[in-house]
Amino acid sequence: MAMFLNKKRIVSFCGAVLAASFLCGCHGAKEKHEFVVPETLDTTRNMELTFWAKNDTNITQTRIYEKAIADFEELYPNISVNLRLYTDYGKIYNDVITNIATDTTPNICITYPDHIATYISGADTVVPLDQLFSDARYGLGGSELRYDGPTEAEVIPQFLKECEIGGVHYAVPYMRSTEACYVNRDMVEALGYTLPETLTWDFVWEVSDAAMKKDADGNFAINGQQVMIPFIYKSTDNMMIQQLRQRGAGYSDASGNVEIFNDTTKELLQTISKHAANKAFSTFKISSYPGNFLNAGQCIFAVDSTAGATWMGHQATHLDISADKLVDFQMEVMTVPQFDPANPQMISQGPSLCIFNKSDPQEVLASWLFMQYLLTNEVQIAYSQTEGYVPVTSKAQQSAEYQDYLSRAGEDNDLYYDVKIAAARLLLDNTEHTFITPVFNGSASLRDAAGQMIENVTKSTRRKETVDDAYFEKLYADMNALYHLDQYADSEGKRELGPLPAESKMLLGGLATAWVGIFVYFVRIRKKK
Repeated sequence: MAMFLNKKRIVSFCGAVLAASFLCGCHGAKEKHEFVVPETLDTTRNMELTFWAKNDTNITQTRIYEKAIADFEELYPNISVNLRLYTDYGKIYNDVITNIATDTTPNICITYPDHIATYISGADTVVPLDQLFSDARYGLGGSELRYDGPTEAEVIPQFLKECEIGGVHYAVPYMRSTEACYVNRDMVEALGYTLPETLTWDFVWEVSDAAMKKDADGNFAINGQQVMIPFIYKSTDNMMIQQLRQRGAGYSDASGNVEIFNDTTKELLQTISKHAANKAFSTFKISSYPGNFLNAGQCIFAVDSTAGATWMGHQATHLDISADKLVDFQMEVMTVPQFDPANPQMISQGPSLCIFNKSDPQEVLASWLFMQYLLTNEVQIAYSQTEGYVPVTSKAQQSAEYQDYLSRAGEDNDLYYDVKIAAARLLLDNTEHTFITPVFNGSASLRDAAGQMIENVTKSTRRKETVDDAYFEKLYADMNALYHLDQYADSEGKRELGPLPAESKMLLGGLATAWVGIFVYFVRIRKKK
């Protein structure tokens, strides 16, 4: 009986040791399991997929999603797709993070590579796609597809590159845009200036300062109104990223090492502070949407995504201000300001598609087939026509249907709205001048910090705070602490969790000692037998 109790205690102790070992193992990354493409799609059983997508209350986009799902389900009757719409990419990101913990992620998701880098950290959550790309049967342009999808060579290389993390593709691009500067040409000329072929930062700052003059009644001379914010930037993270890129200064490297806290960053922020002092410059977070001010004649340079073109101009499809506030003016859609007009640099952005790993390879394959379907010409062209996006494949861009669409700019203020088509052409004409930022676990936080520094400096200047070397030293320290940017990233861009706490080290040491004790005990028992 004593021997039985001893054995029982030993078994219990071993179980505790194994459990503790497992918990300690969770401190590092989980082992990743490579997805193996099934030899064939099982059409004998029904599969139900979930698709999370983003929609800005644009009913046309919703109908495009719904039609794509209906057409796909007709091609694959045993696969059904449930659509869940979000109004914000951040909400998708937060819900995915929450659902990863409960293993209830969707099958397909529209998201950003920066977010995917967090999804894949420490687990095989997101399916790597390279094997699926090249699969002869079900890959891009595969022989077993029931639709005419693009080949890998027909996906725009610059856009596909953005979906690569650590040398592995975890996504495919869905739509792409860049940033544009929507300019009130009439006001520029009324101030005595001529628009250059390419905007420069010096030109924009000079014109913006000139527009701050007031008349004897206290109204702004340029518009006769009491409100004028000449230069408004919607996404200050992009503003900082593009300025650093144009200046050849550090932002981050491919390994995830943060380089943004440098002298060039400080110089750029000092310039922004100078023009924020007289309120010639503001941001979306501080003042509101730049398109509203532009359309009301209260802004000259409004920087927003080319995908936001349908909100720009007094004849825009979407408007957030009443008709009596609108001002008729001649608009120019131009690239964002540059430091070197001969070498323009502009960011490539836009949503991508990823699929989440499931225990059933057939379910993953079905998800991949639907994700590919969203790259077909019919979906790509229809969706790109809703806003200033461009299709992500040369197959769609070069099609007769899309070229006809581009050629009909100005025929109406809806489908052929000239500002929207001009915004799309801006990216099409400058794709080779676009760039992407390195993607790693933590790159989304770095992006947030880049924009937040501009927001903080602008607010501090408006509050008459002193913006000097001491201010920047504190600002950099605050950004590091708030966004955890001082964490170490290895050569693959994976964030390390840092050294083990002392308690964990003691536990591991105790476990090692316990295992040795167990081994010695069993050796002695065996010798006695």
